[in-house]
Amino acid sequence: MKRTTLLRYFAAIAAMITLLGVSSMYAQKRKPALKKKQVAKKVVTPYYTVPADTIIRVRMNSTISSKTARVTDTFKTTVTEPVYSSNGVVVIPVGSTITGRIDSVTAADKKGKAGSIDAHFISVRLPNGRTRAINGSLTDLTQGKTSSDNEGTANAKGMSHRKVVFIGGGAAGGALLGAAIGGGKGALIGGIIGGAGGFLGERFTKGPEAQVKSGTEFGVWLNQGINMPRSTETPVNP
Repeated sequence: MKRTTLLRYFAAIAAMITLLGVSSMYAQKRKPALKKKQVAKKVVTPYYTVPADTIIRVRMNSTISSKTARVTDTFKTTVTEPVYSSNGVVVIPVGSTITGRIDSVTAADKKGKAGSIDAHFISVRLPNGRTRAINGSLTDLTQGKTSSDNEGTANAKGMSHRKVVFIGGGAAGGALLGAAIGGGKGALIGGIIGGAGGFLGERFTKGPEAQVKSGTEFGVWLNQGINMPRSTETPVNP
């Protein structure tokens, strides 16, 4: 009797083990397959080239003077005409900001020498917030000194190896652009603000300060080309 009970006990355990195995196999078959993780494709923003020697037309946002300016001071200008890439895409729209930095300042003295300000341009900031370092020099917008392509982008012409600075002597106390020669007096190459006053004063009379007023328009000459996205696009990694 005891033997029969024991056999029934072991048979019941075996049946339970078999049932559990079948249930596990069934559950595994019913288990949904894991979906493959979808990897988002990286969006590549196309960049366009603005070639070297392009001239960017800008307007002064504030007033600087050879009487108060200091070396390393920075100033802001606003782009007044769109800048196109070499294949006709707008990359620097109107309203962009270009930052200039003062390299040297000479105050006017009592021997008639005019004040002067030497500056270069270090960055451009687009309305969408993107900032790009640039290497730009001061230049004028006098007809004959620049040429324009079909898109209206100006290019430097005959300006190689000529250092251009702001020189006192413009109308109403403004400034003129001058090519720095030797001691820095320079040869005038065009007025920025209206009028064509010279910078040489009477002997022993203090010369005029170089005062570049807010609203003054001039050119930023790109010494090196730059690559930028279309102005309406926001870069993936700004």
